[in-house]
Amino acid sequence: MDARKAQNIPLHQKREIIILNINNQIHIKMDNILKELQEIKNLTLLGAKQALTMNDAALFTGLSKSHLYKLVCFRDIPFYKSSGGKLTYFDRDELNRWMLHRRTKTNEEVEAEALKYAVTGKKVSVSKAGKI
Repeated sequence: MDARKAQNIPLHQKREIIILNINNQIHIKMDNILKELQEIKNLTLLGAKQALTMNDAALFTGLSKSHLYKLVCFRDIPFYKSSGGKLTYFDRDELNRWMLHRRTKTNEEVEAEALKYAVTGKKVSVSKAGKI
């Protein structure tokens, strides 16, 4: 709205427009707050569960549901099926182990292994602490 049209609007209508804009902004902010509260509720409930649904597992791992379905289909992730075979469940501890099962060695560990190999001529594996 340009300045000329705004000057022609009666004062009571300007007030109504301002109030409507403020109410709209409040409504948008309230919706955002409610969405955030729902997410906090979901995360809190997720923390108390041992058996996770597909939705829970997606939230827990950060993977999409479609990717989880693919992993289940190829049996690349530990999972359980309901008695009818329709629902898929995951054990929280097993998901943690699965997510952490391919650890990458630090440069320090690689260098320690290389040094041991150079000295002994045998391949050795160095643990996290740098010991054999």
